[in-house]
Amino acid sequence: MVTPILDDFEKIKLIDKSGMLNFAINAANHYREAFKVAQKITVKYQKPSNIVVAGMGGSAIGGDLLKDWAKNQLTIPIEVSREYSLPKYADKKTLAIINSYSGDTEETLSSFLDALKRKCMIFCISSGGALIKYAKKHKVPYLQVPGGMPPRAALPYMLVPLLFLLEKVGLVKGVFEELDESIPLLEKISQENGPETPTRDNFAKTVATHIGDTAPTIYGFGFYRSVAQRFKQQFNENSKSASKWEFFPELDHNEVVGWEGRGEQSKYFSVIFIRDFENEPIEISSRIEITEQIMEQKGLIMFDLKAQGKSTLAKMLSTILVGDFTSVYLAVLRGEDPTPVKTINLLKGALQENGVRDKIIEELENLA
Repeated sequence: MVTPILDDFEKIKLIDKSGMLNFAINAANHYREAFKVAQKITVKYQKPSNIVVAGMGGSAIGGDLLKDWAKNQLTIPIEVSREYSLPKYADKKTLAIINSYSGDTEETLSSFLDALKRKCMIFCISSGGALIKYAKKHKVPYLQVPGGMPPRAALPYMLVPLLFLLEKVGLVKGVFEELDESIPLLEKISQENGPETPTRDNFAKTVATHIGDTAPTIYGFGFYRSVAQRFKQQFNENSKSASKWEFFPELDHNEVVGWEGRGEQSKYFSVIFIRDFENEPIEISSRIEITEQIMEQKGLIMFDLKAQGKSTLAKMLSTILVGDFTSVYLAVLRGEDPTPVKTINLLKGALQENGVRDKIIEELENLA
C-alpha cells in the first residue's frame, strides 16, 4: 500500500523546499523567542488618545489580532491602517505603531513619514531595512526583531511585541499569563497536526485533503474574526489558492444569500467554521448551526474547527497554528512550494519604476 504524501515527511520536504512547514512545527519556540525579544521594549509615552497600527500583509495581521484580543480591555480606539497615510485624526496624542517585518514596505514607510510629520508618539517594529535606519536617524523608539523569515512566518515577532508594548504603556494587562498558557498549548497543537501524526488522526491533514481543489472559505466570530482573516491570507500565500473570510453575525445579513441560488457554484468552495463550543454565546452558536444547515443543503464541504485553550490569546494562537499547518499541507497536495510568492515579487518589481518609494526615502532623509 502506497503511503499518502502527507504521511511521508521526506516527500513533503521535496515540495516544501524552503521549509515553511518547519515554522509551524516550531511555533512554540518562536513565541518563546518573541517573548524574550519583546522584553527589550522601553517606552516613556503618556497614555495616548488612540492607537493606529500601520502595516501591510503579514505585518498588518498582527495589528488585527491585537485589536480583537484587546477589545474587552482597551478604553481607547485602535485602528489598523493599510494605507500610504494615517487616518486624518492621527496627531500628537496618537500612538502610531509602525509594523514592517522587512522594514522596506513602501506603504508602511510612507505611513512612518506621515506619523513623523504629525508628531505622533511612534514606535517601530521591524527586522531592519529602511524603517530601522530612519527610526534611528529620527530618534524614534524601535524594536528590532530577528530577520530571515517570510513575513507571514514571522507572526510571533510582529504580534507579541505589540501586546507587550500596550501593556508597558499601561493600556492592557495579563500578557505574560496568557502567553504562559499559549506556548505549551502550541506544542500540543504541533504534535497533533505535525507531519509525524498520520492523516487519520490529524485535523489539518484531513481538512487539506478534503479541501482539494476548492477555494476555502473561513468563518469566524468575536475575536476569531482576525483569526479567520489570517487563515485566508495563509491559504493565499502558502497554498496559492483563492480564499475568502467572513464573520458572524454580519455574514448572516449578506454572505449567506450568496449560496442561495447557484447550486453548481457550491462545488468550487469549502467552508471552515471556527467554533468555541464551551464559550459561544447562544446567539452566535444558534446562527452558526442554522447557517451550517442551510449550507449543507447546497452540498458544500464543511468543517468545524474547535478552538483550544482557556485564555483569549491561547485560543487565538492555537487556532491560527492549525490554519498554518492546513495551508502548507494544501500546498503540498497541489504540488506547490509554499514559500515563494512570485506574483507579489513581480508586483513589487514593477512598482519600483514609479519612483514613489524613492520619494518617500528622500523625504525621510531630508525631514528635519
